[in-house]
Amino acid sequence: MSVTLIAAVVALVLGHLAQSLAASVRHYGWYGDWLRWIDSRFPEGSFWRGRWGLLIALVPPLLAVGLFQLALDEPLIGLGGLVFGIVILFYAWGPRDLDLDVEALASARDGASRREAAARLWPEGATPLLDGGSLVEAVFRSALRRWFGVLFWFLLLGPVGALGYRLVALAAEGEASKQLSGDTLAGARTLLALLDWPVAQLLTLALALVGNFDTVLGAWREAGGARFSLDNRFLGAVARASVKCELAEEAADYVNESGVAAPAQGVALMTTGEVPELRDAMSLVWRSLLVWLAVLALFVIAGFVA
Repeated sequence: MSVTLIAAVVALVLGHLAQSLAASVRHYGWYGDWLRWIDSRFPEGSFWRGRWGLLIALVPPLLAVGLFQLALDEPLIGLGGLVFGIVILFYAWGPRDLDLDVEALASARDGASRREAAARLWPEGATPLLDGGSLVEAVFRSALRRWFGVLFWFLLLGPVGALGYRLVALAAEGEASKQLSGDTLAGARTLLALLDWPVAQLLTLALALVGNFDTVLGAWREAGGARFSLDNRFLGAVARASVKCELAEEAADYVNESGVAAPAQGVALMTTGEVPELRDAMSLVWRSLLVWLAVLALFVIAGFVA
């Protein structure tokens, strides 16, 4: 069985079952300190202040991880590399638990607590929107940044890819982004969008496989998914369409089984305080992740993944 698949599965299970350990380990204050130190050393007009200045901050930690990755690849029949991969993937995953954040939002019973819970699904400093469609987009955007982006670049480049993606995401949208100047921050966001684009396309394909293929394909085309665009807006459109289709199918099943018209979505929201879209969004995210792991397992069996 592939070392890559084992590392991905173990890191995923650990992150889900050992949430207290994950919360205690996944701290990136050192990265903000590192960016602050670099920023104090470079004057205006230097490469650091330019669009691709973030590369100065990325190269040293990623070079160190890459050297460890190469050094541990062979000893003990690759066991050292496996353990190192699990550690780095576990560290780069998240950093917050998506299931817990979505559950907190779904169970919020008043506007203040709902806004507080929703803010955890938005980038640092952004104002959360509480309508169902925006929350669905937030769930999938968070899944892209917390799960699928890290996993994709880990599968492609190993530990250096997983950590590299996390550091770029932190510089573009996390707490560390406060340490970057205008052009450097813009470059970090452009780099993150480049890293996200193939991940968003593959996540869309997984959604088509676990949901309604025609609905996903239509939303993807209408949102410009067939052309190269770094805003990746097609993922939000596909997520909305997929969840809307899921809710419509559930309503149809309810009518067929009970013979009674399903209650209006707005009534359910007012009486229970719940957002029904969140349940289906999270279900689609998990099913998409299982599709990714199943495809990876097929690649392992076929011998395409080491």
